[in-house]
Amino acid sequence: MKRILFCASTASHLRRFHLPYLRAFQEAGWEVWAASDTGESLPYADHTAAVPMVKQFFSPQNLKAISAARRLLREGGFDAVSVHTTLAAAVIRAAALTLSKRPILFSTCHGYLFSETDSTAKRLAYLLPEKLCARVTDVLMVMNEEDRRIAVKHRLSADGTVHSIPGMGVDFSRYTPPSAEQRAALRTQYGYTPEHTVFVYAAEFSGRKNHALLLRAFAQTGRDCPNARLFLAGNGALREDCIRLAGELGISDRVCFAGEINGMGPIYGMCDAAVSSSRSEGLPFNVMEAMAAGVPVAATRVKGHVDLIRPGESGLLFAPDRPEEAAAAMTQLSRSPNLRAKLSASAAADLERYALPNVLPRILDIYRERFPHDLGVPPKS
Repeated sequence: MKRILFCASTASHLRRFHLPYLRAFQEAGWEVWAASDTGESLPYADHTAAVPMVKQFFSPQNLKAISAARRLLREGGFDAVSVHTTLAAAVIRAAALTLSKRPILFSTCHGYLFSETDSTAKRLAYLLPEKLCARVTDVLMVMNEEDRRIAVKHRLSADGTVHSIPGMGVDFSRYTPPSAEQRAALRTQYGYTPEHTVFVYAAEFSGRKNHALLLRAFAQTGRDCPNARLFLAGNGALREDCIRLAGELGISDRVCFAGEINGMGPIYGMCDAAVSSSRSEGLPFNVMEAMAAGVPVAATRVKGHVDLIRPGESGLLFAPDRPEEAAAAMTQLSRSPNLRAKLSASAAADLERYALPNVLPRILDIYRERFPHDLGVPPKS
């Protein structure tokens, strides 16, 4: 029996994005392992393991994680390893560098933490580990055009090959808009009236997700559009800081810090528009989910977003360091139901290539190139 290890920095990442892939390997007769910071159990994982990673990429504590990963790879008898998230990819590949015999390593880049326009110091800090790990990156997959150019230019895989994939695939059937009665009930539950224009942002509270810019922009929007409201779903290290910032900006009564929500479909259906203030992305699920729910999107003009949004046609884009641009975009959406309807209709037409039934077989075919006789027909999602 073949054995594969899926690894990400958190179990929640594997649960949200990768269960169809664990299932596909399990149904093809593989023994499936999953590793994360906690090692908690997951559907379709026969075994789980803890690799104690911490979010701070350059933390000395991650040396312990590399040691644990080395032990797991050495003793696990894996035929293949599939790594996800920047942190887990670095930890697992650093461990693989120290082994004389290792499994075939598939690395999926969910968005490099640098771009070619960043400062030299930041670019090199994140690029050098990628270059060091390139020789154990047997198969490299990227999700957006800028990351593809970076990977090709710097030869970030063992043989220089880079596979472009349209994300991990989204099950759009989960984002059917709610009925008018369901929508009204949800809005009432959260204190919204028909006159309110509700913006939603579903993201971890981290520096990369850039909530502070969004809050400052929303404070400006609120002066012109007093009926605008902001719904923030998610948790994270900076959540309390953002709650304090909302208080300092005088917008606490118009911002809902909803915490983690399982199943965002009804929430998107309740809202009038979605925003993303992220500094960088791979190919963001939250934007695709909003589009699938028929919700227009305003997002930062960064990689990942620019791959999904045709500005002025399927969404709006603004600079990631210009709150006044974000405020202008939100004001536009707040004032114009016609614009919201136009953008959401156009976005819906672009989504088919990102649907899970189309993406799952395409990615499994990349695995089949290395294991041509060990993966059967992909299961129906």
